[in-house]
Amino acid sequence: MKALVYTGPETQAYRDVADPIPSEGDALIKVAHTGICGSDMHAFLGHDERRPAPLILGHEVAGTVVSGPLEGKRVTVNPLVTSGTSEACLAGRDNLCPDRQIISMPPREGGFAEYLSMPAGNLVVVPDHISDAQAALAEPIACGWHAVRLAKRALMSDPAEAKALVIGGGAIGLGAALSLKAQGITQVRLIEPNAERAQFLTSSCGIEVLTPDQAETSGQYDLIVDGVGYAATRATATKLAKPGGVISHIGLGSSDGGLDIRRMTLQEITFIGTYTYTADDFRETAKAMFDGRLGALDWTETRPLSDGLKAFSDLRKGAIAVPKILLTPDT
Repeated sequence: MKALVYTGPETQAYRDVADPIPSEGDALIKVAHTGICGSDMHAFLGHDERRPAPLILGHEVAGTVVSGPLEGKRVTVNPLVTSGTSEACLAGRDNLCPDRQIISMPPREGGFAEYLSMPAGNLVVVPDHISDAQAALAEPIACGWHAVRLAKRALMSDPAEAKALVIGGGAIGLGAALSLKAQGITQVRLIEPNAERAQFLTSSCGIEVLTPDQAETSGQYDLIVDGVGYAATRATATKLAKPGGVISHIGLGSSDGGLDIRRMTLQEITFIGTYTYTADDFRETAKAMFDGRLGALDWTETRPLSDGLKAFSDLRKGAIAVPKILLTPDT
């Protein structure tokens, strides 16, 4: 099969690779679309030691099962594979399984390819009214769904009265904003410094968008989701959180700095680190998508897999207005 292979910092090759061989209980999926995630970009730039070259990246996948369980069904893929038997799994926190694996990270190759093998339990069947492009958004939105669910549990105030701020207008941030609304928090604002993307989010997604300067004077918030994860965004979050507020941190941009620990201590601000989602979160996100509670899901741009290197380059330059680029196998 053809695949887009990460071969070293800022290099990728579109080339022939061996077809995946499904294990017992696995489904072989013909990939329709795979989204480019921020973690793929980190790996592409050589910033993620967990993703060494050569490697097929990509974990936001939708496609059609061509053999094995669910053959013939269109599916969206939960890329997080867990043991099912660990203490975390048995407690319903399978995303914290010590034996977890995720496609696009060894030993599991990712979805920037024509085919992908996955355990059948990681697949959610997609109804006819949802397109493959929409279905590919389940994974990034599920990250926000999980972060919002955890933050709501820690809120002091009534969620219906809470004011929320999301930092970052990519797919993770937008997914978090949509998840906030779907989970009953209606007063939602989002910070996005890219003017073109901010305009898109306002006009096409119905999101109230602030520039970083506007956010500085916009007041304080009960709940803040940091979908970026740099020192500067963490500093913004700790500054704008209300006393007793909650910060839910998704972004993995950088591990260093930003938190005002003294203010967080004196004002009893809760900081929650969140990683991916549980299997239940993924299924709940998919159902919310299928029920129309997360909007039109029309904020993607599709490009051929063979043109993946240029797509990564355009994203790095900030030349993309839409929150998500989907790569599609050429055949």
